[in-house]
Amino acid sequence: METKQVEIKIADNFPGGEYANAMQIMHNKDEFIMNFLNITVPNGRVCAKIITTPGHMKRMINAMTESIKKYEENFGEIKESDAPEKSIGFEDRK
Repeated sequence: METKQVEIKIADNFPGGEYANAMQIMHNKDEFIMNFLNITVPNGRVCAKIITTPGHMKRMINAMTESIKKYEENFGEIKESDAPEKSIGFEDRK
């Protein structure tokens, strides 16, 4: 199988990285929707929203799983962080 190179550009107005410590995930037949959250009690905010197909979602999860495996081989087991103490919801602003 031939590998093709893809040039990836980042727009000049693209902001820097965002810290996320929680995620909400929803799906329907055609897509997965992930809201990445930055929660600092008593508030939180959505810092990124990703919408993708089920096939791409599975491929990305496999890549993340492999990356975690390699990380733990190099640095030791990752301990899962505690879940937020409060429920996470969205405030309806009118």
